[in-house]
Amino acid sequence: MGQGQKRNKLLVPEASKAMYQFKYEMANEVGIANQIQGDYWGYISSRDCGAVGGAMVRRMIQQYQQSLAGQNPQTTTTIR
Repeated sequence: MGQGQKRNKLLVPEASKAMYQFKYEMANEVGIANQIQGDYWGYISSRDCGAVGGAMVRRMIQQYQQSLAGQNPQTTTTIR
């Protein structure tokens, strides 16, 4: 995707590198990391890209809920 097409802006620009790494971590968990060629996601289906985004959202919600509950962020729980 060309840089001119990116419309989403991070609220905290300093988090850019961490979000980039997070996206690839989730792609690996979903099982599509081996299909990505460099930084090009053009060969990945919309369904698979959506699965990466969904995994990212689930993980962020899980971490936020754990921080609200005062739990250790290392503990994993299933969110349904």
